[in-house]
Amino acid sequence: MTATGVRRQPQAGGKRAARRARPGWIAVAAWAAGIAAAFAVGWYLRRAGLATEDRLPPLHARARGRPPAWELLPAAAVAAAAVAALPVLAARLPWRALPPAAWTVAAAWAVALAATGGWDALAAPLEAPTEYPAGLAQVRPDPLLWLQTFTERLGGYTTHVRGHPPLPTLVLWALEAAGLGGTGWAAAFIIAAGTSAVAAIVVTVRCAAGEAMARAAVPFLALAPAALWIATAMDAFFLAVGAWGTALAAMAARRAGVRALAAGWAGGLLLGCLPYLSYGLLPLFAVPLAVLVLTRPGPRVLAALGAGLVVAPAVFTLLGFWWPDGVRATLETYLVSRGSAQRSYAYFALANLAVLGLLTGPAVAHALPRALGALRDAVRARSASPPAAVAALAAAALVGVLALDVSGVTRGEVERIWVPFAAWLLTAAALHRPPSRAWLAAQAATALAVQALIVSPW
Repeated sequence: MTATGVRRQPQAGGKRAARRARPGWIAVAAWAAGIAAAFAVGWYLRRAGLATEDRLPPLHARARGRPPAWELLPAAAVAAAAVAALPVLAARLPWRALPPAAWTVAAAWAVALAATGGWDALAAPLEAPTEYPAGLAQVRPDPLLWLQTFTERLGGYTTHVRGHPPLPTLVLWALEAAGLGGTGWAAAFIIAAGTSAVAAIVVTVRCAAGEAMARAAVPFLALAPAALWIATAMDAFFLAVGAWGTALAAMAARRAGVRALAAGWAGGLLLGCLPYLSYGLLPLFAVPLAVLVLTRPGPRVLAALGAGLVVAPAVFTLLGFWWPDGVRATLETYLVSRGSAQRSYAYFALANLAVLGLLTGPAVAHALPRALGALRDAVRARSASPPAAVAALAAAALVGVLALDVSGVTRGEVERIWVPFAAWLLTAAALHRPPSRAWLAAQAATALAVQALIVSPW
């Protein structure tokens, strides 16, 4: 081979690599432009008097008068340490230790971000008169009667209680009955549960796509921008229930005997609770459905999963709450309220997706074209490779988001509503080749920038 030929070969390879990378960078540019456009149009609508429900649309938040300086240093320190250490831990820790380690880092990240406003900021979102704890006074005298008359008396409850089925309020009542009352304990419970979803999703990815993909996903799940709304929105608890239900279903498919049946039943039990936590969680079932397609559990495991699924609907129906009546009553109060129903459908149908981009970050945007390519190749080959399996989980979550977005019920405030879906979209970032510290740093920088610029009620 000539000297000229030797020189041209790497150049040709570099050009091919550049072509392969181009769709990802186009996606990142679209991610940034979409977010900027959503805020620009929101600013214009508010200035024109056409969007007065939110101070900083598309977020239900306000701009900070003075960006924090030293207050943000603990979160920045956690981010720097995580960017340096997470890829190493994800690659070298024994598998048994990895999900708990990911959970620990996720909890530290969420708490550090929320504590930018002081330690009181962790529980402050739950102290608003519109939140669930404010509605506990109506439950305490007789929880069973409260449940039986929930639909009839819906108009007299706080905003979040009447906007959801009764289970979230009952969970906080049970926490209080166990001696852990007050917003401090409620905040600790929500943060612990919400961040535990990282471990559940890692376990699910391992069952569906293999250990290599699960290890690659760990850093991006633990250091996600979505952590901004895990401390402290009740939707973080919804995320945990859905994630652990899905993880147990995935584990059941990979086990045998009594342990498989028990895991399947427990997974079904948790998944069956989702419609009683939020009416908007029905589209989230796309994720466990994708897991079942990928893991192909046997008939006995499917039967156990189905047996668990019917428990919550049966119990709530027997105790006096009929789910379809709850949907109808909530929709009626939604339509006559001065809240979300008054927001522009056309604007929020697109702006909601920009908010989803804030929760998932630029690393996911860059990985999406590769994920779509993996899915395309899997369809052609009629078999799912590990990258295609990860892409399927992210695609299922995206389908759920789009279904909910098009329905028009979610007009604004989706920074918390998208949390149970966004966590699964983060799995697409596992398609980056480890250690991917640059993309991990970009994820952390996104969260730090948002925290520095806005004040959220959650």
